[in-house]
Amino acid sequence: MDAADPLRAYRDRFTLPEGLIYLDGNSLGALPRATPARVAAAVEAQWGHDLIASWNKHGWIEAPVRLGARIAPLIGAGADEVIVADSTSANLFKLIVAACQAQPDRTTILTEPGNFPTDLYIAQGIADLLPGRQVRTVPVGEIAAAIDGDTAVVMLTHVHYKTGAMLDMASLTMAAHAKGALILWDLSHSVGAVPVDLVGCDADMAVGCGYKYLNGGPGAPAFLYVAGRLHGRLRSPMTGWMGHRAPFDFGDDYAPGEGMAPFLCGTPPILGMAALDAGLDTFDGVSMAEVTAKSRSLSALLIAGIEQRCAGAGFTLVTPRDPATRGSHVSVAHPHAWEVCQALIARGVVGDFRAPEVLRLGLTPLYTSHEDVWRAVEMIAEVMETEAWRDPAYAERAAVT
Repeated sequence: MDAADPLRAYRDRFTLPEGLIYLDGNSLGALPRATPARVAAAVEAQWGHDLIASWNKHGWIEAPVRLGARIAPLIGAGADEVIVADSTSANLFKLIVAACQAQPDRTTILTEPGNFPTDLYIAQGIADLLPGRQVRTVPVGEIAAAIDGDTAVVMLTHVHYKTGAMLDMASLTMAAHAKGALILWDLSHSVGAVPVDLVGCDADMAVGCGYKYLNGGPGAPAFLYVAGRLHGRLRSPMTGWMGHRAPFDFGDDYAPGEGMAPFLCGTPPILGMAALDAGLDTFDGVSMAEVTAKSRSLSALLIAGIEQRCAGAGFTLVTPRDPATRGSHVSVAHPHAWEVCQALIARGVVGDFRAPEVLRLGLTPLYTSHEDVWRAVEMIAEVMETEAWRDPAYAERAAVT
């Protein structure tokens, strides 16, 4: 399977520790080989030598727009509809508030229980901040029916961080629009791993992070998308100087820029932008159709392997079995998932744990191989057969957790 993999050579674009099987790229992407030199150049040659002239000489000032245009093809957006700025949480705040204020006669932010915590927390904070607003949660299968004339914005995560379930963006967007609501998609577990077509689905808004599948490094800048038809209608509540029509005129009164510019706020983090730029280089020449096909191949192999080699070990598949409705990670439930995860990490297979009982294994098509998956399954089987997860150190830690 690896010999036939059209993405096989792209693994060489990353630095991966010898002997480690890394299945946590959906939490933090691996280090691209080009990143250290790219960041060093930004520090030494640009900041160190050219100092403030680098804002123009090296295009620092255009970095949010330039990187947004690079991300756009990965999410099916126009180059002028995406901008890189701030964090996912900050961008959620901007877009939810903008959606609520654009529809002042609607009071509800609709989402699902168990959504990624920051999405829920930001929405709850906004409801506390804006008089008369409320957050309503209903099971994701009931979202379409729950949208009504009081819904200002529907906020959903395209690929669920825990289960790996991938929602039908087109049908849910259509359902929102049918009731006059706006819809906001969190693409943090989608971008760079599964197909996304924001324009084709007529999506209104989206956010996503740069440090998972985009390989931008820890705390990498995030991005946000606003459909071109909503430019000017949606106004960011964070009216910082970089979103001003003429930021270097230094006027006292705010005047929003055009297009996506108003969704900028403060000075862009240039060193983080440099690392994200190198991360985006790893997608040069990559077909998202090939990425999707490999993601599905890897996850199918992992699911089949666990079910065959670990039958009777107490694992229950959490991730959807249908490849068209799952993202690029596989989650299985086990009463001792924490201890199993720790035993695997001690043996060089790095996945992660999500409370209360989920072992989550991420599959990054650009550098995860089928051999990695095969070896990981063998190690999971060994941990279960030898009951290595019963190590008292793991049990003690689980009790504290």
